[in-house]
Amino acid sequence: MVATKSIKFLVVFVLALVTFPTFAQDDAKDDNLVNTPEEINAYIAHHLKDAHDFHLFTNNATGVHYGFSLPVIVWTSNGLKTFMSSEFKHNDEGEVVVNKDGTQLVKYHTKIYELEPGATALELNEAQKPANAKRVLDLSITKSVLGMLLAGLIMLLAFGGLARQYKKGNTIPKGFSRALEPLVIYVRDEIAIPNIGEKKYRKFMGFLLTVFFFIWILNILGLTPLGFNVTGQIAVTTCLAFFTMLVYMFSGTKDFWAHTLWMPGVPYLIRPLLAIIELAGFLLIKPFSLLIRLFANITAGHFIFMSLMALMVSMKAAFGPVASTGLSLVLSLFIAMIELLVAFLQAYIFTMLSSLFIGMSVADHDDH
Repeated sequence: MVATKSIKFLVVFVLALVTFPTFAQDDAKDDNLVNTPEEINAYIAHHLKDAHDFHLFTNNATGVHYGFSLPVIVWTSNGLKTFMSSEFKHNDEGEVVVNKDGTQLVKYHTKIYELEPGATALELNEAQKPANAKRVLDLSITKSVLGMLLAGLIMLLAFGGLARQYKKGNTIPKGFSRALEPLVIYVRDEIAIPNIGEKKYRKFMGFLLTVFFFIWILNILGLTPLGFNVTGQIAVTTCLAFFTMLVYMFSGTKDFWAHTLWMPGVPYLIRPLLAIIELAGFLLIKPFSLLIRLFANITAGHFIFMSLMALMVSMKAAFGPVASTGLSLVLSLFIAMIELLVAFLQAYIFTMLSSLFIGMSVADHDDH
């Protein structure tokens, strides 16, 4: 009974989080509102990008932004520079230039630039690109980095507790670990064994479980008002796909490489061409399909969700504030429930395809 109530509370809590209004509306100070289609598009685009700080909400009456800053770590022409992102303060002209031991740094469109010697402000060319600055090597703890650290901490605590119970000899885990065990068994029985085989799946279970829960937790975090969009960053999905490629390429058996580079039963003149195609598939096409599928689906989900939330702004004049807000919340709630399914589905698809590619590389082939 207690477990059932806890699950119901968790579901209601998650739905409340994902339907939290994103576009603040207050007639007290119109210049802080998101009113026009251009402002809405800019707001959504800003949300989908990574950031060096957390912006939780804005008091429209005073214009004060509330949130917290994150550490900025950059490598410049004068060495390593560290400071908090709160030093990049907004003013009427844009971002304030931060002076660190003679190095002038400025943030423009979430990217940090180093100004040329003697420059006091960022100048843009005709293409609206920095004309008197260059990019720095950014090693900062951004929102995406913090999200990955948080996901890793959640996994460490959750699975650490499950492992301790197994070490104690508990055949049936207790507490929250009881909810984790069916998911672990699901990944083993429905993903790993069918695609890799009963003889070789155990070697790759650690990687598959890590990928599955890492992506799933990050997808769930992306549905909260905290602004995480980790799996919507193509750099993150590229790294995940790259790790999968390394696993199945370095796990390839002798039969795998023989059938990839010099396929038996195929005319000798065609074998070099097919070898190039096979290598392109394993090195480029398969990793690209992994990274672009996860990136595109998560980004599209965020874009649709925020666009529906924006209906309360764009339809306010036609239907009034009450009707437009109600319609926006109903549609957003519907999409939010679908996004909860997509969060799990994308983790499943990435893990399933990874296990499929691994299974192809470790499978034993019969010579014909």
